[in-house]
Amino acid sequence: MLKQKFTKKVLIPLAACMAIASPGVAQEPTTPGGPSTNGNDTLNSIVTYEDMQKTLHKIEHSSHGLGKVEVFTLDQYGKTEQNRSIYAATIGTGKTKVWIQAQIHGDEKLVTEAALQILKNLSSSQNADVETILEELTIYVIPMYNPDGSIMNKRQTLVQETGQYVDLNRDWKEEGGFEAKESLTVYKYWVEVKPDYAIDLHHQGFKTVYGTNESTSFSLGVSLAPDGPTLPNIYDGLYNKVTKQMVTYVYDELNKYGYTHIDRYQVGAGEQKYDIDIKGGVVSGMMLGLDYDGLNPEKHSNPAIFFETKGNSREGGLGQKSNGYLTKQNYQALKAILYGIASKEVFDVEEERWYEIPAYPVAGYQTDTGIIPKID
Repeated sequence: MLKQKFTKKVLIPLAACMAIASPGVAQEPTTPGGPSTNGNDTLNSIVTYEDMQKTLHKIEHSSHGLGKVEVFTLDQYGKTEQNRSIYAATIGTGKTKVWIQAQIHGDEKLVTEAALQILKNLSSSQNADVETILEELTIYVIPMYNPDGSIMNKRQTLVQETGQYVDLNRDWKEEGGFEAKESLTVYKYWVEVKPDYAIDLHHQGFKTVYGTNESTSFSLGVSLAPDGPTLPNIYDGLYNKVTKQMVTYVYDELNKYGYTHIDRYQVGAGEQKYDIDIKGGVVSGMMLGLDYDGLNPEKHSNPAIFFETKGNSREGGLGQKSNGYLTKQNYQALKAILYGIASKEVFDVEEERWYEIPAYPVAGYQTDTGIIPKID
């Protein structure tokens, strides 16, 4: 594998890097990626914290046999800043462990519904693909990582001791420890589970598929950029390869369903786009084998990818028609990657096909502290 060359870090403010692109074909109106909300946000069908609890217990009660679901809280590890329980569920009997987490940002709500739907489907379906998943995998699901943020309809959580809002997805840091109780709670659970793979479910702002005037409905990404500053240099490049295979497999499968408004996740304004290489993110901490306070002395780690669905409930962009489309898209992506791992089809994917997924030319890498420009 050819090694990338990088210049010294240029500290471009992150706010500038995080701006979502204007349409790639500026002279034409942008075509919605899936049903449009026409600017009308609706939360009528959004799953609340209480709804999630009821749904989990309902799924657990009706499940049985190979599809038996176990529901529990993470109270033994801790609670949220506002003293709420974080719920989790497991399903499957296989040796390979897959971790799924949703709504780490409280205004990214449709992903919780997708996590609940995958549990419901796996617990009730009799088809051969589901049987393969349940026999080969044990799946660990956290449908709502940030209950406080969900109830406040905010991206972050509020740390009671300091009165500061904290982004939970920037709180798994190598230095300084965790600011929020949620972070330490979930970290302790992750250390106990020691998953083999992880999928992180998110929402994103408006962007356009490169080379088109089509609004992106779904982006696929890796929090430590493949072929970027970090992944090629750890674990002999294994995670660099596997994450590209995982993302490409999902892209192929979603295309079979007819979804076409899909791209690779990037950030940046206009045509200047960056792949992210954020070490403070939760799934980055997983890939780096974060050992906080001696809780992970063996430096367990696992490859991880994330899904980004368009829209959120804080800025608008969630509507009745679009909600169903976007939730189904997430659910089908989840089921695809689970089957791909269970059947081992994922590992037959040619890793360099990662570059066939639509994406803007990479200008550099957004890190926790600034931009590393890419040198071709």
